[in-house]
Amino acid sequence: MLGRRLRIALSKTLFSNSGLINQKATSRFSTDTGRKLEGKVALVTGAASGIGKATAAKFVTHGAKVVIADIQHQLGQETAEELGPDAVFIPCDVTKESDISNAVDFAVSRFNQLDIMYNNAGVACGTPPSITDLDLDVFDRVMGINVRGVVAGIKHGARVMIPRRTGSILCTASITGVLGGTAQHTYSISKSTVIGTVRSAAAELCRYGVRVNSISPFAIPTPFVMDEMRQIYRGVEDSRIEKILNDAGVLMGGNCETSDIANAALYLASDDAKYVNGHNLVVDGGFTVMKSLVLPAPDQVH
Repeated sequence: MLGRRLRIALSKTLFSNSGLINQKATSRFSTDTGRKLEGKVALVTGAASGIGKATAAKFVTHGAKVVIADIQHQLGQETAEELGPDAVFIPCDVTKESDISNAVDFAVSRFNQLDIMYNNAGVACGTPPSITDLDLDVFDRVMGINVRGVVAGIKHGARVMIPRRTGSILCTASITGVLGGTAQHTYSISKSTVIGTVRSAAAELCRYGVRVNSISPFAIPTPFVMDEMRQIYRGVEDSRIEKILNDAGVLMGGNCETSDIANAALYLASDDAKYVNGHNLVVDGGFTVMKSLVLPAPDQVH
C-alpha cells in the first residue's frame, strides 16, 4: 500500500513539474506577440520587387530592421522609402562578392548585428528548351547569379553570425529544382544546386547555432516571372499570362502569391522554426508531390 501511494505521489510530482517545464519552454520560445522578429536585423537580396519586396515588408511589420540589397538602384530606394524608417537600401550586384560582403558589413555597422540573411536574388535564363541547344555562356551567367551569388551570401552571412552563435540564413530555390521538366535546364539546374548548397552549408553551420534553409515557390506572376513568360507568349496580354500561371496549380481555391513566400520566410527566420535546419520548404499547393493518373473510361477500352 505504501509503495502504491509513493508511486502515485511521485507521478503527480513529475506531472506537475513537467507541466511547469513545458510552460516555461512555451514562454521562452513564444512568438505570439504579433512581432516575431522584434530586435532582429535582416538583409534581403533582390528585395526591390516581387518576393524580396514582399518579404522585406513582412519582416518590417514584425519588428525587424531590413537592409534592401538590389541591383536596381531607383527601385530599391523607392522600396526602402515605401517601407519606412526601418528599411534602408544598399546597391548590390550578387555576381560581385565584394558587393555582398559590403552589404553584410553595412548591415552590421548600421544596426550592430545581422540575424537574418535572405539570399533571394535570382535571374531567369531564357535558353532553348533542349539540352542539345544549351548555350553554355548563358548557363555560366545564370549559375553566377543564382548559385554563386547564393554561396557568397551564405559565406558572408555566416562570417558575422558564427561569432554570435546564432542566425538564420534563407535562400530562394524553386519547384523547378525539385521536379524535373518544370523549367528550362539552366534554371532548373541552378535551383536544384541551391537546395544542395543549403544542405551542405547547414551541415557545418549547425555547430554554431546558425540555421540554413531554402524556400521553393510555385510560379508566381512577379515581374521576374512575367518577363520570362512574355518571351514565350509573345503578344499575349499580361492578364491572360497570369491566368495561365495560376491555372497550372493543383490546389483549388487559391493561387500562390508573394505573401505566401513572405510568410514562409517569416516562419523560417523566426523562433517558430528554431529547430528547422537544412530544410527546403516547398510552397506549391502540393504540385510536386502528385501526378494524377488519368485512365480511359471502360467503354473506351477495346
